[in-house]
Amino acid sequence: MQTLQEPSVRENQAMLQDPYVITNNKIQEPPTTLRGIARHLGPGFVLSAAIVGSGELIATTALGAQAGFVTFWVIILSCLVKVALQLEWGKHVIHSGETSMASLNQLPGFKMGKANWSIWLWLFIQLFKLLQVGGIVGGVAITLNMMAPVISIPVWAVVITFITALLVYKGYYKVVEQFSLIMMVFFTVFTLASVFFLQYTPFAISWADIQEGLQLKLPPSTVAIAIAAFGITGVGGDEIMYYNYWCIEKGYAGFTGMRQNTPEWQQRAKGWIKIMYYDALLAMVVYTVVTAAFYILGAAVLHNQGQVPEGYNMVKVLSGMYTQTLGPWAEVIFMISAFMVLYSTMFTATASFTRIFSDAFGQLGWVSFTDYATRKKTIAVLAWAFPVSWCLLFLFIKLPMSMILLGGFMTSILLLLVVYAAIYFRYRRLPAALKPTRWYDLAFWLSCITILAIAVYGIVQAIKL
Repeated sequence: MQTLQEPSVRENQAMLQDPYVITNNKIQEPPTTLRGIARHLGPGFVLSAAIVGSGELIATTALGAQAGFVTFWVIILSCLVKVALQLEWGKHVIHSGETSMASLNQLPGFKMGKANWSIWLWLFIQLFKLLQVGGIVGGVAITLNMMAPVISIPVWAVVITFITALLVYKGYYKVVEQFSLIMMVFFTVFTLASVFFLQYTPFAISWADIQEGLQLKLPPSTVAIAIAAFGITGVGGDEIMYYNYWCIEKGYAGFTGMRQNTPEWQQRAKGWIKIMYYDALLAMVVYTVVTAAFYILGAAVLHNQGQVPEGYNMVKVLSGMYTQTLGPWAEVIFMISAFMVLYSTMFTATASFTRIFSDAFGQLGWVSFTDYATRKKTIAVLAWAFPVSWCLLFLFIKLPMSMILLGGFMTSILLLLVVYAAIYFRYRRLPAALKPTRWYDLAFWLSCITILAIAVYGIVQAIKL
């Protein structure tokens, strides 16, 4: 009898520990005090740690370096317009308890095997997203090589790949995440200081420069990089899908409890959705300010000098934005900060990829994602598989900037799937008791229409070229 009871006890303990199993044993009332709300923020800033690396530091400055101020509006629009989709996906996971892949599998349309067409489309796009993170691995390796040139870039790429895989495999995510967020804040302050001191250099910006950047112009030569930057800056399609996993692991869905048609459940759901709103909107303010600062530096310093970052020279060119405004001493601080920002992206991507791919494999019927032990094992295996594949792609292609921008372009395509799913969540899956305000719906549709318009414009311009 004892041996028969032990698995049941372990299963119950695992269920209580597993944030992906929604039960009424985890119910918590949403906080109402400022301190309580602050304690439950976090998923949005996990995304910020990922966004700042590949989006703001690299894609944004590359667009500014190539186009000057004329495409400044693309970056601002990218940061502001996509948050409504993030809110809709976050709201869906709170009231349904479904992961991103489980939600996609509920979309209407045909299935291939056990998986909905949308999951297969997502898998195809991820082939190009592997290149994007491979470019991030390259950025980290190049930065480390500049700090310690005695070790070659390929060796650094292998070393950082091994360390990242080991940390995610061992489950040390929380410590590294907190350290990366601290360094991200440091780098943000450092960047804003550079923009301030830019006014005391020959590259000082004027109000005419800002006006030029807000005129909604898009020169043909900048279309491809602008579309890529739109996809990768702010919260991209992949980050929106990752956001669900961090909302689950933060406890929003578990604290709400199993979906019930009761006033108590509806009140909890509204409360935790409100906390999620605070989390997403506060993160949006942070990454919008940082994105604008990066773009201004790229447009004012690099564009005027005719320098566009690419290849192994990418990080050296980017560091020029800071040495030109703060002096040669700033290069050391930039290298340290750039490493932490890029590495936080690489690390967060590893943690996110392992979860969402494990979920996708579960929907395909290859693994049991709902089984706690199986999911942990699958995540552990993928924690090695993805960093190694990214490293190999970088070592073979050796063009980190192009790899990142190609991934950004495909993210713009992924946004179309995210828009379609968000509309379905809003009008087919949302409980009537959680119906939002008209102002929310207005912002939601403005977001959807803008993204669709950008996508159509990009396709038309690509055909013309």
